[in-house]
Amino acid sequence: MIMSNFITSYMAIIVMIISLQHHLAASLSPQEQKTALFHFKQSLNISTSTRSCFYSDSFLNRYEIPSHPKTKNWSMSSDHCTWEGVTCEYKTGDVIGLDLSCSQLEGAILPNSTLFQLSYLQFLNLSNNDLYSLSGEFPQEFGFFAKGLTHLNLSYTLFQGRVPSGISHLHKLVSLDLNYNKGVKLEDKVFKSLLQNLTQLRVLNLQRVNISSVLPFNLSNSLRVLNLEYTGLHGVLPQEVFHLPNLEFLDLGRNRDLKGVLPKVKWGSSATLQHLSLSGINFNSGGIPRSLGYLESLVSLNLQFCNLSGPIPRSIGNLIQLSYLGLEGNNLHGPILTHLANCTNIIYLYLNSNNFTGLLPSKFVAHSSDLIDVNLSDNGFTGPLPSSLFNLPSLEKLDLSYNGFTGPLPSSLFNLPSLEKLDLSYNGFTGSIPQSISRFVKLTDLDFSSNNFSGVLNMSMFSPLESLYYLDLSHNHFLTVRSTAMNPLPPTLFTLRLSSCNMKEFPHFSKDAEISLHYVDLSNNDIEGEIPDWIGSVWYYLNISHNNLTGGLEQLPWYTIQYLDLQSNNLNGSLPDLICNSSFLEVLNLSHNKLSGVLPSCRTQLTLLSVFDLRMNNIQGSLPSTLSNFRNLTSINLHGNKLQGGFPSSFAEFDKLETLDLGSNQINDTFPQCLEALPNLQVLVLKSNKFYGTMNKTSEVEHPFPSLRIIDLSYNDFSGPLPVIYFRNFKAMMNGEVNKIKRSYMERQYYSDSTNLVIKGYEIQLNRILTVFTTIDLSKNNFEGKISEYTGNLLSLRFLNLSHNHLTGHIPPSIANLTVLESLDLSSNQLEGEIPGQLIGLYSLALLNLSYNKLRGHIPEGFQFNTFEIDSYVGNLGLCGKPLSKKCGHDNVTQEEDEEEEDDYFFGGFTWEAVVIGYGCGVVPAFIAGYLMLLARKPKWFAGIIAMELGLKVRRMEIKWR
Repeated sequence: MIMSNFITSYMAIIVMIISLQHHLAASLSPQEQKTALFHFKQSLNISTSTRSCFYSDSFLNRYEIPSHPKTKNWSMSSDHCTWEGVTCEYKTGDVIGLDLSCSQLEGAILPNSTLFQLSYLQFLNLSNNDLYSLSGEFPQEFGFFAKGLTHLNLSYTLFQGRVPSGISHLHKLVSLDLNYNKGVKLEDKVFKSLLQNLTQLRVLNLQRVNISSVLPFNLSNSLRVLNLEYTGLHGVLPQEVFHLPNLEFLDLGRNRDLKGVLPKVKWGSSATLQHLSLSGINFNSGGIPRSLGYLESLVSLNLQFCNLSGPIPRSIGNLIQLSYLGLEGNNLHGPILTHLANCTNIIYLYLNSNNFTGLLPSKFVAHSSDLIDVNLSDNGFTGPLPSSLFNLPSLEKLDLSYNGFTGPLPSSLFNLPSLEKLDLSYNGFTGSIPQSISRFVKLTDLDFSSNNFSGVLNMSMFSPLESLYYLDLSHNHFLTVRSTAMNPLPPTLFTLRLSSCNMKEFPHFSKDAEISLHYVDLSNNDIEGEIPDWIGSVWYYLNISHNNLTGGLEQLPWYTIQYLDLQSNNLNGSLPDLICNSSFLEVLNLSHNKLSGVLPSCRTQLTLLSVFDLRMNNIQGSLPSTLSNFRNLTSINLHGNKLQGGFPSSFAEFDKLETLDLGSNQINDTFPQCLEALPNLQVLVLKSNKFYGTMNKTSEVEHPFPSLRIIDLSYNDFSGPLPVIYFRNFKAMMNGEVNKIKRSYMERQYYSDSTNLVIKGYEIQLNRILTVFTTIDLSKNNFEGKISEYTGNLLSLRFLNLSHNHLTGHIPPSIANLTVLESLDLSSNQLEGEIPGQLIGLYSLALLNLSYNKLRGHIPEGFQFNTFEIDSYVGNLGLCGKPLSKKCGHDNVTQEEDEEEEDDYFFGGFTWEAVVIGYGCGVVPAFIAGYLMLLARKPKWFAGIIAMELGLKVRRMEIKWR
């Protein structure tokens, strides 16, 4: 087998050599070269597309030029040496250069293309065209140009497949550029052969070519440009690459599996290196070495996301030619020292996402008059801003967000005539926002959100900013934003965020302005009145929740909106039928309003809708079976409405459904067995309805409810035994390693699932549901029979409530297996026997309610059981031991203690029971009963019976009824 592969490879090489020799022997005359060029032109099409072409002559200078059809005017009647893009040798007329870059060419380069007959070519540039090979392989015929080709540029084409080994035979190549050909693969052997054979290579640009190899250490000393960004390099970065004597441009960035150490000695390339990018390489938490300070010719330095730590060395101040400094996303720390002020030519400064602390020095970049972009966000800077930061006439972008800056805005801030983007969000700035902000006539992005600004801000200050695109003043709780129709907002706004700004009315836009708002958030204000007409222009995200809006929903942008949140207002009327035409809608949240009417019966499929939240409204009628047309729904919440009728079997079609909350309605049906097969259902709330009948003892589904973690069927009329078939198959509640799972929430973009549950005796709204949260609540029904031993298999269960049913039998000892159980409520049943001693091992148990059963025997002692009060056990006359006064065995309390407790009980609780007995049975019988109790000295026993029968609250024992 090995011999066969060897013979095959050998024969391929022989064929390649013969073809190459034939090609070299068949050199064409100038006239034949002209014909070959013209045939090459005819083999390709000229696209009607006028795309721009992107170029970069350094890390900083990236530019674009429009495409141009260079071959359009080629004609056989003219001299081919005058054709655009063609260069000829002056004396012979041989074609030595062909530059058809960015020429709108499209088509396949065939193996027999006449292009490969131009054997005198020294320069070939076909970049920025839509060229490809029909075979899907990189054309190996480019290896035919070995005679004299020195420059080959095939970047930004559509070539795919493996680069042939023949490329490494182009031994005269000075420049090879294959960048941005994402489908091209350079195999390890070819890559190493290329670097070994092309000894004259000065420019090698393989950016985004799939190499997936280690970088050899025997690189050519002639290299000046080496760009291997995003090529899949891995392994250890050889130190030799930093010591190439003629290197000017080095980019090895975005190779996440590449590791290395920066040299601590003077670099061999220190005299020539101008552009250095090592972003994303893991330097093993090392610091920035002082040796970087010797790179005195360095113009750009990019060490973003390199896992660097420690302070910035003082030697960085030696890089006086530096124009670009990118240290973003490291673990650098310490204060910013004034030595950065020595870098007077700096234009782009990115120190964001580090751990820098302290004050910004007053001389920080004070002399960098050419600064365009400064980003210091996501650090720990504190204190006021130095005025020197705002004496920068060329500054266009300033981002100081996510720091601890304080104090008022300096007046010098508004002396930045070129400013386009300003982000001061998530700081502690105070004082007012000056009216003079209207001087920023070039401003496109302004973000002052999450600060402590105060005073009254009139939106009229933004009217002169005719280029304003993004405005965010949200979460300034001491700021009051006002708007007047006299000075409307600029129509250029794309994003408007004014959440929590104490607004009382909507912002104003000119009535005749063409508005195209993408994102609007006016939530958590005091806005009153109806929704204005300009809201209809919002086409992506609209949030006006938590206001005082009134009126209907007809004027909303139903045809274009994707995320709509109007919860917690006073909106009324019914849901418009327009909702059925909302083909882009993904999240609809109209909860906590006064909407009425019935749910629309949409016949079309709203394929994108994932959230349908109408809880806490006055929706009536029945659940429409056509709701299942919304096949991508993951969350349905209709809690707290007036829905009636049965449960549609079509809900079985919600394959992606995760949350279904229909609690607090009037649905009248048996348990919806059709939901059993839903593979993703995690939350099922049917509480407080009129469900009835027995739950299924069998199921057609092998594992019903495989993902269910929260089920609440309380306050219904279910009867019969507990559904053992479900307890056996709640797979999502059986993970014993739940505490090791990373905590996360059930949420999707712009929406978090929520529900109302009774937790530890209190009804609580969970605004966000943890994916590790588990609960079973079957209370307030008519279930009977025993508690299944399978309950002990639900190892991740945190809350179990089976109270107020007719359950009998013993408490299963297997409940002791539920080691993360926090609440256990089995009260108001007919359970008997002893409390299993194994339950003392439930160290997480914070609430235990076993009251009003027929339990007997000694109450277990130890750990959590020593913290439970009397009301955990009241109503079980056969129980004894702490915390009850009834002792177990023959231990008797003294007569004095007995009398004190009984008297206390009588005067603290019996008085009210006697009054009620008097009203219920007559005054005389009541007093007779009271006298007999006192005579028999048994007030506690009798009062306990009466209280239990009447369901009254005994003050001393503090029995809490839900």
